[in-house]
Amino acid sequence: MLGPDYVRPTVEVPGEYRFAGAAPAATLDAVDPWWHGFGDAALDTLVTEGLAQNRDLRVAVARVDEFAARLSGTRGQAFPQVGYGASASRQRASTRGATPFPPGVNPISESYSSVLSASWELDLWGRIRRETEAARADLLASDQARRGVALTLVASIVVGYVNLLDLDRQLQVSRDTAAGRQRSVDLFRVRLEGGAVSDFEMQQVLAEYETAAAAIPQVVGAIAQQEDALSVLVGRNPGPIARASTIERLGLPAVPADMPAQLLERRPDILEAEQQLVAANARIGVARALYFPSISLTGTAGYASADLGQLFTGPARTWSFVGQLLGPLFAGGQIDAANRQAEARRDQVLSAYESTIQNAFRDVEDALATVRSSREVQASYERRVASLRTGVELARLRYDHGYSDYLEVLDTERSLFSAELALSSARGDSYRALADLYRALGGDWSVDAAQRTASASSPAGTAQVRP
Repeated sequence: MLGPDYVRPTVEVPGEYRFAGAAPAATLDAVDPWWHGFGDAALDTLVTEGLAQNRDLRVAVARVDEFAARLSGTRGQAFPQVGYGASASRQRASTRGATPFPPGVNPISESYSSVLSASWELDLWGRIRRETEAARADLLASDQARRGVALTLVASIVVGYVNLLDLDRQLQVSRDTAAGRQRSVDLFRVRLEGGAVSDFEMQQVLAEYETAAAAIPQVVGAIAQQEDALSVLVGRNPGPIARASTIERLGLPAVPADMPAQLLERRPDILEAEQQLVAANARIGVARALYFPSISLTGTAGYASADLGQLFTGPARTWSFVGQLLGPLFAGGQIDAANRQAEARRDQVLSAYESTIQNAFRDVEDALATVRSSREVQASYERRVASLRTGVELARLRYDHGYSDYLEVLDTERSLFSAELALSSARGDSYRALADLYRALGGDWSVDAAQRTASASSPAGTAQVRP
């Protein structure tokens, strides 16, 4: 076979992740998908439904089927092509043409034939085998693209569900705050009638209540939009989404402190880029085969007769055998240009492959840093909320005993409302960071996943494609 055989290029990669110690080491003997660590049955159902019903994923699966059919078609060129044919004709010649028709000869003639044909191109230079190699790599690349769609889909469903729980919590905080301020409005209205507070203080309390009340319809609208988006993501028509937990009770999967860098070998975009490199490398051999002659063998055997009743008799038998050799002598530089194009495409895909690996490490580093920082931010907001809750109680005691005006109470309550909303978002960020890490790693971060990666990166593993 002409052209270079594929050898995986050597790419310099980091020996370890900078933020690998962002979380304590976890027990890595579980084989369940990582999102099971959230402990939410509704989320598990959504992911299962999305993998079965999502329209974009169905498109990716159909694309894999298309490339599988292309591979079968390309491979079929290496085998003899066998066909058959039959014909029957009846015609009348003119007796008054330019050439006199012999007397007594019937101007009507009939012709019948049947033939079996076979042709075969001898793949002496490996052109068809290289084309088959490239088609197989295209198939594997399309399958990795399908995996990439599936991984992105799972991460998007998890993020969408976390967003929904985050909004649910924000709605609960807004309603609780509005209810508390409504009680303050009722109390101050009684005090205003008794002359214990001024009208100015009454208006301040009303303004704070309206602030909390105005946040409720905004969050309700955002929840409806998020439910519609998540419904379409899992293949449903827009509608409500069932929840089995709250964002406070959602489990937090542990991230190991010593994740092997080999996990990135199973990342779909890296494997897809490598298969594209395999295909581009094989097509160099296809281009080089253009310099050499092509040899084909063609044979036909059949019967031909003017009498249908004598068509399949010995004298009516026909056959032919042709050997053909065709090669270039002068092509105006087209073959040389085709070879340079194939080599240039290989160089382009090689650079893209190396860039994909570098970006993959960057994605993982960013995701690990986000996992660590989001948990630190969440812990900080939890302490802030606890402090502000105590501050609200103290501010109310100071006001009730005449040590401060109500502005101090309102300011502390306002800070608590904002902090509780921020805490809900911080909790959501912690879960969203895990989804980003899953997407960056190209799958689960367990030891079993690393072992599956090792088997999948071997030649035997890459030959298996399951749409």
